[in-house]
Amino acid sequence: MQKTDFLVIGSGIAGLTYALKVARYYPEKKVLVMTKAAADETNTKYAQGGVAVVNDLENDSFEKHIEDTLIAGDGLCNRNVVEIVVKEGPDRVRELIEWGARFDKEQDGDYKLGKEGGHSEFRIIHHKDITGWEMERALLDAVARQSNITIVKHCFVIDIITQHHMGYLVTKATPDIECYGVYVLNSNTTQVEKILAKITLLATGGNGQVYRTTTNPSIATGDGIAMVYRAKGRIENMEFIQFHPTALYEPGMKGQAFLITEAVRGDGGILRNKEGEAFMERYDDRKDLAPRDIVARAIDSEMKRTGNEHVWLDCRHFTKEKFVEHFPNIYEKCLSVGIDITRNMIPVTPAAHYSCGGIKTDEWGRSSIKHLFVCGECASTGLHGANRLASNSLLEAMVFAHRCYTDAVNIVHALSFNDAIPDWNAKGTSEPKEMILITQSLKELQLVMSDYVGIVRNDVRLQRALRRLDLLWEETEQLYQNTSISLQLLELRNLISVGYLIVKGAAFRKESRGLHYNTDYPSKSAMVQNIVL
Repeated sequence: MQKTDFLVIGSGIAGLTYALKVARYYPEKKVLVMTKAAADETNTKYAQGGVAVVNDLENDSFEKHIEDTLIAGDGLCNRNVVEIVVKEGPDRVRELIEWGARFDKEQDGDYKLGKEGGHSEFRIIHHKDITGWEMERALLDAVARQSNITIVKHCFVIDIITQHHMGYLVTKATPDIECYGVYVLNSNTTQVEKILAKITLLATGGNGQVYRTTTNPSIATGDGIAMVYRAKGRIENMEFIQFHPTALYEPGMKGQAFLITEAVRGDGGILRNKEGEAFMERYDDRKDLAPRDIVARAIDSEMKRTGNEHVWLDCRHFTKEKFVEHFPNIYEKCLSVGIDITRNMIPVTPAAHYSCGGIKTDEWGRSSIKHLFVCGECASTGLHGANRLASNSLLEAMVFAHRCYTDAVNIVHALSFNDAIPDWNAKGTSEPKEMILITQSLKELQLVMSDYVGIVRNDVRLQRALRRLDLLWEETEQLYQNTSISLQLLELRNLISVGYLIVKGAAFRKESRGLHYNTDYPSKSAMVQNIVL
């Protein structure tokens, strides 16, 4: 058993920003950061485009950024939260720069500003096409200099501990559910450990691995969302899964796809179909810089119409020097698969990218479970609504990490550890005889979600998906109850829960809005509401 004042689950930009702030505020208190893989293996690391932030008040304004976010969110954004993130964002970016993050600059010293889909102005600051990697690097370096932060790698959090683990009946109607810490599977020792914490922050990232093809790394298995759902916390808007319009198409692709950042279209890249037509003008006046939900559906429509498995992104009119300067990583990747962007168009296809819904929080990052804060992609703060505006995610993570920190440091002194928590009980379990029971169920889940709950949905597909998921859940719960737990089993269990939440949210929403498009209800309804599960 371990005890810590502040427990942080996840080592991306949200978790590390919060950890650094609470550790500096209370240098005498312990801050424990847990991650299930290497410290830098996070969704943050793979973010290419940049951070959307108002940095040029002569040509841009908070009001424009707010309006762009609200338009993209298609009526479901919390305007107060949007204003908070946009207006507090510049201060958070300045802090990150002070901690060592390097963003690209013009020769005169001003930051280079990019433009992406849904933005009315150039406001994306970036570090070439590996912005997330650079931000992660800077944060890990700063954390390493802080003596009261400990990062524990290769530990998988199984569940958050609440009154349920003390023998009490806990339901969604239970008032004042409390978080006392977590149970953790140590991947190196295969033992389950108990960690008690006064305050816990979940920053566990996304859930892209619920789909067959995603831009997310293999760790993005919706762990935090599934844990909170099991603990009877509030989850909302899970039906809004953002498919990035332009992942690099490779024959037989599955698993993690290589992202072609939206900034390529912001710099002038043009989407073309099989016939070479620049087709986006038929779908939206903003053409290639329409919000992601519109572009992804347009590409899906063109692929179905022509029978192709991809469309093309045309960058042949770029100079090689311009492309390599801004997108060196993309240039090298394309070249490695035989694509010279000066002569060849890039084959692209949509891939699961970002979860706009998640664990419901208030404007301070507080979940419905006491002493449990949430920020980053696993949270539903109200910023994104029905569709995330490009490059708002890193900004949101920094702003809400700061807000979680602000609230946490004011209440931690009044909290104590709950020493009555029992140890993990593994009685009656045995080693699994066949891992294929887990690996095959994962393939089935990803196939069901991709075929029935993708960019375009309908009621028949959703009901079929729900029946398949019910069976997968029953089989997996039986495995969980009877066999020794493993990383693979825990991830499968979480992904099935996330898949269920996505399908249930989609089935409840009897309209098409933002990222959720149901052909049985092609229009928006008069009643605008969040789906809380």
